[in-house]
Amino acid sequence: MPPLTGGASSLLSARIRAYLRLIRFHRPIGTLLLLWPTLWALWLAGDGHPDPKVLVIFVAGVFLMRSAGCAINDFADRNIDPHVARTRDRPLATREITALEALAVSATLALIAFILVLQLNTLTILLSLVGGVMAASYPFLKRFTSLPQFYLGAAFGWSVPMSFAAETGGVPVTGWLMFAAVVLWAVAYDTMYAMVDRDDDLRIGVRSTAILFGRWDRLAVASAHLGALLLLAATGLIEGLGIWYFTGLVAAAALAMRQQALIRNRLPDDCFRAFLDNNIFGMVIFLGLVLHFAFAGV
Repeated sequence: MPPLTGGASSLLSARIRAYLRLIRFHRPIGTLLLLWPTLWALWLAGDGHPDPKVLVIFVAGVFLMRSAGCAINDFADRNIDPHVARTRDRPLATREITALEALAVSATLALIAFILVLQLNTLTILLSLVGGVMAASYPFLKRFTSLPQFYLGAAFGWSVPMSFAAETGGVPVTGWLMFAAVVLWAVAYDTMYAMVDRDDDLRIGVRSTAILFGRWDRLAVASAHLGALLLLAATGLIEGLGIWYFTGLVAAAALAMRQQALIRNRLPDDCFRAFLDNNIFGMVIFLGLVLHFAFAGV
């Protein structure tokens, strides 16, 4: 095969960069927000020692499915993104890539993730099919409902029952409590994310909880954070988790209060900073779980 000429090589590099932007490779926050609940569930289901094979499959699956979700999201929003300040530079909005390419990227990544899941038990495979449907359908809901953040939470939280199923062969009550906690946590952080775009969304007719809650948006975010933390506390009590875990929850509560201060004036940049802060929220809860199992019985 002859080597690529300079012009062809430059075009290929530009196309690869566009694909990486499509899947938000340069913005890992979405992957991290999906990863932390997955790790919570794997550590709890595995009593602090998740199966290495399961761990690798789920970490890879988180990256693949988040990337696939970004691609299908941009396909769904290809006629909206050019009119929103935050998204007008996305590769589909700028026509750097076609809608068909975005669909192909999403389908390919989702297929690879499903092939990985096929290495696990039947229940996990069945649950993954439900998760795939939610991930593919979420981007279209903002046209029909003012509560797309709840559906996003379910899609992001679905890794929790999948993790329990992969580790234990079933999903206990605490697995569903943790799932519900993730749904509420996603409502909190994605409402703050939607507050960034609220003016643009009102202008073009896109729906969100930030618009639905209106001047009660901060109260709604606080209530969602509180509900998530209470469900996680109930999970800890039922599972007999100790001081390290609950210290992690206290740290997460402090972060939630800091986010309230950030969004007080509803400035887009501050709301986005509060959204990003949820990466640390998820991390401190995971750290509490890790320390609990590390020092259990010591």
